[in-house]
Amino acid sequence: MQSYTSIPIFVAVVENGSFSAAAQKLLITKSAVSKRIHLLEEELGCRLLNRTTRRLSLTEAGKQYYEYASQSLTLAQQGIDLVTELQGKPRGRLKITAPMSFGGNHIAPLLSEFLSYYPDIQVDLHLEDKMVDLVDEGFDLGVRIGHLPVSNLIAKRLTTCRSILCASNDYIQRYGEPEAPKDLRHHNCLRYTYYRGGHHWEFENATGQFNVAPQGNLAINNSEAIRKALLAGVGIAQMPTFLISKDIKLGQLQPIMTQYTLPVHAIYAVFPDKRHLPLKVRTFIDFLSQQFAPDMPYWDKAIFGKQ
Repeated sequence: MQSYTSIPIFVAVVENGSFSAAAQKLLITKSAVSKRIHLLEEELGCRLLNRTTRRLSLTEAGKQYYEYASQSLTLAQQGIDLVTELQGKPRGRLKITAPMSFGGNHIAPLLSEFLSYYPDIQVDLHLEDKMVDLVDEGFDLGVRIGHLPVSNLIAKRLTTCRSILCASNDYIQRYGEPEAPKDLRHHNCLRYTYYRGGHHWEFENATGQFNVAPQGNLAINNSEAIRKALLAGVGIAQMPTFLISKDIKLGQLQPIMTQYTLPVHAIYAVFPDKRHLPLKVRTFIDFLSQQFAPDMPYWDKAIFGKQ
């Protein structure tokens, strides 16, 4: 029954975009993948994939078959997760997506401790600043920051995300320090292009709220790259404290306009709305919650002196 036994191979080809990538993922040969897909198409009596020298694409029949095939794999995995939970021990592959800077600085360093507690879990961490579709790309869990768009995902708040307007000592010595939002029009403001708060920077103090459209000669889609530009004295930026707390503590970056506050956001764990939440996912969420603390994460303690 090729139509049953070939489902994981067909889904792997579609999700990885080629026979060779699927073979590498499944730890089998490319020729074995090609043979199974050929036999599957023969059994079904139709072509599922259009093959060219450059790319694969799904036929109309292939699109419909993939929808059901991927769902069957998901249901099978949920069954495995349920049986695993009955045994009381989290295990299996845990596929996670997280923003590049936050994931690299605050999730990746925790994985050795997590895996020492749960050696039967295999973590597959993807760091990506662009929003990805958890369901379509097969992720068990995502870590997201700030405003969450309306979706069918379930969100659990992990901790607080604060931001600080800052610059290097070298920049301040050369160009001075702005004292109010209106002064920013005279400064080089570095912008994060994936910022979901809009095109304005928002400030608030006892007298009211102020919106500023930052102007500058540098916009980057990666927070770590903006941090490096700040350290090099290129300009001013609003930065999450999880990324620059050490730089502030070491005096390499200076908070500016501290009489104003920036919007406070949250960091969430998000996961697909399933009938049964796998134990491996729940275990990792609980682990992150314990590490970060709900209101004052460890990186903010380094700045604000809270013990």
